[in-house]
Amino acid sequence: MEYDVQTKNRLKRIEGQLRGVLKMMEEEKECKDIITQLSASRTAIDRTIGVLVSTNLIDCVRNAEERGEDSDELVKEAVNMLVKSR
Repeated sequence: MEYDVQTKNRLKRIEGQLRGVLKMMEEEKECKDIITQLSASRTAIDRTIGVLVSTNLIDCVRNAEERGEDSDELVKEAVNMLVKSR
């Protein structure tokens, strides 16, 4: 699977968020503000996982159909990956 620039940029933003959280901790910011930022980071990670799984699933199903193969198992695997990520 090739990872596009948008996905990489998502991860760079998440990386920046986490660096910001570390800085907030070093500056002894309020716990609720740190938790808010961590929650935002987690949401961004969850969305990125969803994008990666769905994009990969689309590619895998398309390739399976071109080869005349059943794609049911691919869908099950994708759902399991999403479930495990939570």
